[in-house]
Amino acid sequence: MRYDVGMYGGSFNPLHLGHVDCMIRAANMCRELFIVLSVGNKRGEINARVRYRWIYQLTKHIGNVKIIMLEDDADTKADYTEEYWKKDAETVKAAVGKHIDVVFCGSDYDGDSFWHKCYPDSELYIFERNGISSTELRKDPYAHWDWLPEIVRPYYVKKVLLMGGESTGKSTLTINLAHRFNTNYIDEAGRDISERSGTDMLMLPEDFTEILLQHKLNEIKAVVHSNKILFIDTDALVTQFYMGFLKDPEIERNKALSDAIDALNEYDLILFLEPDVDFVQDGDRSEVIRNDREKYSEEIKELLRSHHRKFVEIGGSYGQRYERAVNEVCRLMEMN
Repeated sequence: MRYDVGMYGGSFNPLHLGHVDCMIRAANMCRELFIVLSVGNKRGEINARVRYRWIYQLTKHIGNVKIIMLEDDADTKADYTEEYWKKDAETVKAAVGKHIDVVFCGSDYDGDSFWHKCYPDSELYIFERNGISSTELRKDPYAHWDWLPEIVRPYYVKKVLLMGGESTGKSTLTINLAHRFNTNYIDEAGRDISERSGTDMLMLPEDFTEILLQHKLNEIKAVVHSNKILFIDTDALVTQFYMGFLKDPEIERNKALSDAIDALNEYDLILFLEPDVDFVQDGDRSEVIRNDREKYSEEIKELLRSHHRKFVEIGGSYGQRYERAVNEVCRLMEMN
């Protein structure tokens, strides 16, 4: 080991592979490495707990890394002046509790930076930058996706929900879009569960409960492996519609669960498929819905509106639906 105690600090907003490289190299050079996570409480940064977890997950296996969280109330980075530097440096020194032999930083800083001014008794070790920039990442994380560690990517994944009544092509379109954008998707969780009695007309209350919980769990697991976008077939509000339609005996309890899950759900785009393609009887689809598709489609829309969900209505042929959906997703990604 070259040093006993080292320190590497930053806002890591977001954390990128350049940071990861510096952390590993710094840890290899010290008996103890303290990573200081700078948190600007008033600067609209990524949640500090999220950034802390990123650092922890990427360094927990190393064994000699400790994380210190350092908060300040400066309104902007420009307001984070020498007065803050010196005060925060003393806070860091107290938290470390021993002499800091070396302070690591990237080559966007030099020997006259605040790192040297605040830690004059420590050696300043400068890592050459590798062209990765947090500023550029914040401008467009999707254009620099390869700069992001896998642990960070889920934070930026966009969620696109497809909704609609029976036989409107949701499942096929969900898969087609996932293939088109080279990512993954979530199937409708209720398909198999609804057939446990041979017909969805005899579903048990616990079936609806399981559908709601399983679908949310599937989303949580899928977003970890998504490539910029996650496509989702159906959600808690559609399940809530079927609770009423299929006369769930414990609808109030399951409705409360549905509303709670909906309150947790966040979507960047909702595509609602209109019932203007041919109805295809596939398994146990309802003939009642088939005979009045517009009515039941409107009931689902009203559920969305009552839960303050905005959505884009998509109709026409299957080809037209696909083209419109692709355009809407491209527009979503271009907004960032």
